[in-house]
Amino acid sequence: MKNLKSFWAKALIFLSVMGPGIITANVDNDAGGITTYSVAGAHFGYALIWSFIPIIIALVIIQEMCSRMAVVTGKGLADLIREEFGVRVTFYAMTVLVFSNIFNTISEFAGIAASAELFGISKYLLVPVCALFVWWLIVKGTYKSVEKVFLVACLFYVCYIVSGFLSKPDWKMVAESSISPSFQFDKTYIFMLIGVVGTTIAPWMQFYQQSSVVEKGIRIENYKYSRLDVVIGAFVVNIIAIFIVIVCANTLFTHGIRIETAKDAALALKPLAGQYCFYLFAFGLLNASIFSACILPLSTAYSVCEGMGWEIGVNRTFKEAPQFYSLYTAIIAIGAAIILIPGVKLVPIMLVSQATNGILLPFVLIFMLLLVNNKRLMGKYINSKFYNFCTILIIFAMIILSLILFVTAFIK
Repeated sequence: MKNLKSFWAKALIFLSVMGPGIITANVDNDAGGITTYSVAGAHFGYALIWSFIPIIIALVIIQEMCSRMAVVTGKGLADLIREEFGVRVTFYAMTVLVFSNIFNTISEFAGIAASAELFGISKYLLVPVCALFVWWLIVKGTYKSVEKVFLVACLFYVCYIVSGFLSKPDWKMVAESSISPSFQFDKTYIFMLIGVVGTTIAPWMQFYQQSSVVEKGIRIENYKYSRLDVVIGAFVVNIIAIFIVIVCANTLFTHGIRIETAKDAALALKPLAGQYCFYLFAFGLLNASIFSACILPLSTAYSVCEGMGWEIGVNRTFKEAPQFYSLYTAIIAIGAAIILIPGVKLVPIMLVSQATNGILLPFVLIFMLLLVNNKRLMGKYINSKFYNFCTILIIFAMIILSLILFVTAFIK
């Protein structure tokens, strides 16, 4: 009885702490991510599934560092960068982040527009409605209410797991591909590999997770539950990504069908995997796009306002944090407006934004590594040697992949 009470007490504490890790990770399966995974499966079959195992490990390590810094210092990543490296460095870092996140936000509204077409709805109706909804949710909500909505949105990603089973894949081949790494010295393959890493471990994630942990007010005595939140999020997001690859590999790749977007994938699945698989894939895209259209502008507003020393937080009113809400509003408006321009080319924006994430990631990780090993800031909670080794390995891996991509771009 005592053990049972202890279990329920711990479970309740975890439920109260849960949120930042799971939400941050799941946002990675956004419109751009779903497109990247769909193209990866359709063009390379199961060849890239092996990459998700090291990605899970890397994601746990990186996001755990963010969560630990937030709990120990009570400050967001941009705030710490400004205090430790100065306003000038912060300004340039935030400029690059804003530029990257605007393209990512455009990708989310592209996903909403694609979903509208799949369901036979005009994008000129659905995009403005969704833009208004995500603006209203954050501006009028509180952190607790917003987090509950985000956690519910996470549940709908099960659509991709169901569609994976409906496609009836060869599970033996999936298992063999997961444990048998393969590498191709091909520009397209390397670009896709960087894109897969970039969309699964994106630079905005570190800023958002640290800010959300700070705003939630998680204390150091409950940190082990926050760490569990990070681990669960890392596994869930990658399992869903693997299922997206499986669906497209088992249907589109097998039939030699080439695609450019998640919309193409959904349409191609209809005759191959059935109507239910099509609707699940299409609904998953819509849910992911709306969900991410909330988080990415919010992440940008958190980061920039922290870096500039302005008031932040969903719990504050527009009057209390005008810069925070103005920036959030502006990014939503830009993202939605560009998608409504007739004839705009969306595919290059979506795929390049994911690859850009992979190229920018090492620079963000270098800042994190310097901060998390600062004893003045972290005390006894600095990184272990293992964490430092793994983080340095991730930084070098991303730099090498980026250099290989740059060199192969000039090779016919």
